[in-house]
Amino acid sequence: MVAKLVQPTLCCSFFDMDLVGRASTPAVNGVLEEPQGLRRSLRKQTKSARKATLKKVVSPYFVGKPGAGKSGKRSVAISAKTEAQQQCSEDNEGKSKAVVSQSLQVDNYRLLPADFYACDALDLAPRLLGKLLRHDDVILQITEVEAYRTGDTACHARFGRTARTEAMFRAGGHAYVFLCYGINVMLNVVADKDGLGAAVLIRACSPVTGLATILQRRKQDAVKPVLLTGPGKVGQALGLTVDWSCHPLFLPGGLEILDGPAPEAILAGPRVGIDYASPEDVAAPWRFAVAGTPWVSAPRATLLPIPWPSANV
Repeated sequence: MVAKLVQPTLCCSFFDMDLVGRASTPAVNGVLEEPQGLRRSLRKQTKSARKATLKKVVSPYFVGKPGAGKSGKRSVAISAKTEAQQQCSEDNEGKSKAVVSQSLQVDNYRLLPADFYACDALDLAPRLLGKLLRHDDVILQITEVEAYRTGDTACHARFGRTARTEAMFRAGGHAYVFLCYGINVMLNVVADKDGLGAAVLIRACSPVTGLATILQRRKQDAVKPVLLTGPGKVGQALGLTVDWSCHPLFLPGGLEILDGPAPEAILAGPRVGIDYASPEDVAAPWRFAVAGTPWVSAPRATLLPIPWPSANV
């Protein structure tokens, strides 16, 4: 049986503090904050989306249809909303590119190679912060993660290789996607070597491109952190299903992870919703988040700053 670690071995020399207790360094503010230009562009996109949804658009299919009744009116309303969303998506396509040009030059970031993921989940988790998830026209920047390791009583792989956890036992760099409570689609990035059973859960992200698609999938009309702060919200925004499990994230096409700017400072603390695990694993500070950004899920009070040399990420 793999020995459990109370203190994680992440990057050794700079991870030598009690993360659950008092932090030894002051919190760092303003790190990886979205540029003002990006925020203004996101607000403009949101206003455009609201105006488009409020416009009375009637599909030609329903024009002049006799005897439509209540069901017909509902169909017209649904059609109007759909057409408005399509128009909003087209209008914002150029704006989304402008947002990227002001914040992240996505075209300059390469696809992460398979060997990037060939390490312990506890090492991979903080290194994923700042990286870019891309699916269809949606690009998200990873802002919060959780590590689940071999021998970890909170890890799904603790029950061995099953139909559900097959993806976890693949080589690092594959996607492990599962359904939580029959509702939420959760994206995990498999870590380490083939056959070990370890992964990193993507807990929260910030939007980069494809805002109209994100709002439509999330059934939201405002750009707030609640849009993407939660693993189920991330899966929904990306339009994922469990069919994406076992997908290689290091190959072009479909679901990809691109390199991205490393955060200058990060936070760490205990993972969320694992009360079933051993006390030692419940307390382990294996949840990591970018410092200084609002795009982090609750609870935030348990996250404390740790030394982090971004240049080595």
